[in-house]
Amino acid sequence: MILYLHGFRSSPQSMKARVISERMAALGLSDQLVCPQLPASPKLAMELALSLIEGVPAQELSIVGSSLGGYYATWLAERVGCRAVLLNPAIVPLQDLDKHVGVTTQFHSDEPFEFKREYIDELRALAVDPITRPERYFLIAATGDEVLDYRDMVKHYAGARQHVIDGSDHGISEFPDYLDAVLAFCGIGTAR
Repeated sequence: MILYLHGFRSSPQSMKARVISERMAALGLSDQLVCPQLPASPKLAMELALSLIEGVPAQELSIVGSSLGGYYATWLAERVGCRAVLLNPAIVPLQDLDKHVGVTTQFHSDEPFEFKREYIDELRALAVDPITRPERYFLIAATGDEVLDYRDMVKHYAGARQHVIDGSDHGISEFPDYLDAVLAFCGIGTAR
């Protein structure tokens, strides 16, 4: 099973989520992908994620997380002992997101999105430093990420499998090029 966790203000409609969903459907494995809409509250987001993976053995579970979803994926992987793929993950989101406290909209809809000040403390409670079993992690980081510094990612996931993209952007526009490697790390055969 793969649990996909989108980033801040994002949704299951993000390009990366759709690319993974389409490939899993083509492989006849749609039932093995879960991609929820995460609430703005980090505490509620992790409660939802834990409820969705309840009863799934760690060796049969992989979490793919993008940006803030990568921060969440790291906390979950440490908690349940599964594999995680991190796509330009946030390392210290409480610093980055402090300036986003307030009401805005989601990226893929006009739905209101409120990020409350108390969510910063909820993020702090999910911090993982350092990771305990680097072999469980696969980092894909872009040097051209305009939101987060890839060097922080590389350092945080030292010892993990890493692919540093020269250039690209925060959204990893060419993500389809890396999909086979992501799915293989998750234990999914990618023959079409």
